[in-house]
Amino acid sequence: MKKKPLKKRFIKRTAMLVIAGFSLVAALAWNDAIQALFNSVFGDINQIWAKFIYAGVITLLAAIIVANVEKFQE
Repeated sequence: MKKKPLKKRFIKRTAMLVIAGFSLVAALAWNDAIQALFNSVFGDINQIWAKFIYAGVITLLAAIIVANVEKFQE
């Protein structure tokens, strides 16, 4: 097994961390947008039933997206 030079591994890891950081920021931005949408539809999202609806819809949406991405990769 051939080892990559330290510089290449460092650059690859740094790029992965930058991508992960931007992905987190994008996810948080979408979370805020979706919560604002739910606030306008259901009222205050801080009510417990609204949080469960929000969590359920997001979970369903995430499952559909992950399934489609996996299908696209094949």
